[in-house]
Amino acid sequence: MQLFRFDLDVGRNIEVYGSRQATLSPIGQLDGKITVVCFYLQAGGVIGYHRAAMSQLFLVVQGEGQVRGAEEQSVTIQAGQAAFWQAGEGHETTTENGLVAIVMEGEGLELGRWVQSLMML
Repeated sequence: MQLFRFDLDVGRNIEVYGSRQATLSPIGQLDGKITVVCFYLQAGGVIGYHRAAMSQLFLVVQGEGQVRGAEEQSVTIQAGQAAFWQAGEGHETTTENGLVAIVMEGEGLELGRWVQSLMML
């Protein structure tokens, strides 16, 4: 067994795309194709609007915030919910009180058919 940290203290600050109060902590890769990271957005945090380089699954595990895709209308997202953006889709995440999300990103990442029947947003 190996133990490792991915908490806020070992992450790196993200400032690209006008992001603020955002920290990324790498976790690993699946088959060398899918990257897994943990995002920490502190109160007032923003992951600025940008286009997804690859498909991205944003799984909120703590807190709540607002997400949007190419459309300007944001929707609330909270712990236990997820957002999925296709490669090339513009997107942004903001939070008033903070959130923590596990993010999977990579070429070929797709939602399973079973997930689509459970969509809430």
